[in-house]
Amino acid sequence: MSESQPERRVTGEDEVVDLCRDLIRMDTSNYGDHSGPGERAAAEYVAEKLAEVGLEPQIFESHKGRASTVARIEGEDRSRPGLLIHGHTDVVPANADDWTHHPFSGEIADGCVWGRGAVDMKDMDAMTLAVVRDRLRSGRKPPRDIVLAFLADEEAGGTYGARWLVDHHPHLFEGVTEAISEVGGFSFTVNEQVRLYLIETAQKGMHWMKLTVDGNAGHGSMIHKDNAITELSEAVGRLGRYEFPVRVTKTLRSFLDQLGDALGTELDPEDMDATLAKLGGIAKLIGASLKNTANPTQLGAGYKVNVIPGQATAHVDGRFLPGYEEEFLADVDRLLGPRVKREDVHADKALETTFDGALVQAMQSALQAEDPIARAVPYMLSAGTDAKSFDDLGIRGFGFAPLKLPPELDFAGMFHGVDERVPVDGLKFGVRVLDRFIEQS
Repeated sequence: MSESQPERRVTGEDEVVDLCRDLIRMDTSNYGDHSGPGERAAAEYVAEKLAEVGLEPQIFESHKGRASTVARIEGEDRSRPGLLIHGHTDVVPANADDWTHHPFSGEIADGCVWGRGAVDMKDMDAMTLAVVRDRLRSGRKPPRDIVLAFLADEEAGGTYGARWLVDHHPHLFEGVTEAISEVGGFSFTVNEQVRLYLIETAQKGMHWMKLTVDGNAGHGSMIHKDNAITELSEAVGRLGRYEFPVRVTKTLRSFLDQLGDALGTELDPEDMDATLAKLGGIAKLIGASLKNTANPTQLGAGYKVNVIPGQATAHVDGRFLPGYEEEFLADVDRLLGPRVKREDVHADKALETTFDGALVQAMQSALQAEDPIARAVPYMLSAGTDAKSFDDLGIRGFGFAPLKLPPELDFAGMFHGVDERVPVDGLKFGVRVLDRFIEQS
């Protein structure tokens, strides 16, 4: 009679898909107020998974249902500065009728996990949980302290998540100098010899603006030369159609140099149409990092068809490059004209750091160990993340949520899009890379 085989240890790769599916099945839609379900269920789930492997996570609720989970892992050398790994558990809303598979089903189909948050960013939340649980189960301490933060409200600016923790509980991040989080570390296959992995080292700043024009109310049948809707519509049209000039930031210059080297050609930032044509699915991401942008997103006026309203409003999503905020606002005001009142609904700074140092080397090394043709390159995110809040504590942030993607997958198009999904193999790849990265960081 043969001896029974020892039970096989569950690894991070074994767990990551189920962790991702569990998180996706929790509807954490963020409508920009407190009308959604909140993140409490996700925060409790994460805390339970961390407590199972010996950590002592804390749940912080900034408003009823708006909860974040934070835990610290002690490293081998506690004299070294700590590393923050942060992710958000809220997602933008989704209309199930538009999707091939229900956005909160976590269904597996065509080799992918489908659902809202699959790439933004419950995939990284799951990979982080999987790696941490594996390392702690096997008794592998990280080289230095790691703070884990699973945050509420990132999709509405982080007011009830990262921003609230930084303002009210900064001691949680004491000793931390560097961080990794979302929207970076994903692949773009150039050819059979080179696969670029885009590391986010910069992000645009934001001015979410409300525009208001006051006019004279009146009867819709009369001649009316002071119509607030007409005045505002013309101003919004000028702003929405305006082509802001290309500005070559340090990050863009570095990205073009690296891409040009991979393509074997010099890339001209003044001829970006030709460059973007070579970038396939990442053209949207790179194109939006070339210039300031101002996109009208909402209009409001009137209450009856035969009544000219006394006021009209619009909302605009404005984003500016690092170092170009003053130029951006001057351009906006010039385009709007003197009749339009502009006020910020939410504003935040731009970020830019250099692509160097031991942490960057650890990213490159971890990627190449799992993908020999990998090359890490810096890029600028056109949107913003919770890194802006942590920057106020002096924490240098990078976007590094590693995924090796099929060349045909429109990864950039799935952020806030329909049929969001992440490859199963990509999740497992990310677990292996993150594990190596932590070991070398």
